[in-house]
Amino acid sequence: MPTVVFRDRHGVRREVRASSGTTLMEAAVDADIDGIVAECGGACACATCHTYVNDTWLGRLPPMSEMEDAMLDSATARQPNSRLSCQIELTDDLDGIEVSVADNGT
Repeated sequence: MPTVVFRDRHGVRREVRASSGTTLMEAAVDADIDGIVAECGGACACATCHTYVNDTWLGRLPPMSEMEDAMLDSATARQPNSRLSCQIELTDDLDGIEVSVADNGT
C-alpha cells in the first residue's frame, strides 16, 4: 500500500496511504486533498487534478500520453514537472511519491 505525500497550495504536507492500482487523483479525492477538483472523474478530459511531481520522482513515472499533454496545455501554470494525477496509477514502486497541488480553480 503506497504512501503519497501531498503538499497543498499553502505548503501544508499530508501523507496519504492508498491501494496499489488506484490513481493519484483517486487517492487525493478519497483523502479530501484541498485543490484536487477532479471535475471529469479521471477521464483525462479536464486539468482540474493538475499536480507538480517532485523532480526526484519524475523518472519513475510512465511517459505522458499525448492526451495528457494536450490537457496540460490548458492548465494554469504548467511547469516541466506538471502531471495530471488521474493519469498516474499508484504502485508499490511509487511508495513515498511527493506531489504539490497546482492551482486548479478552487
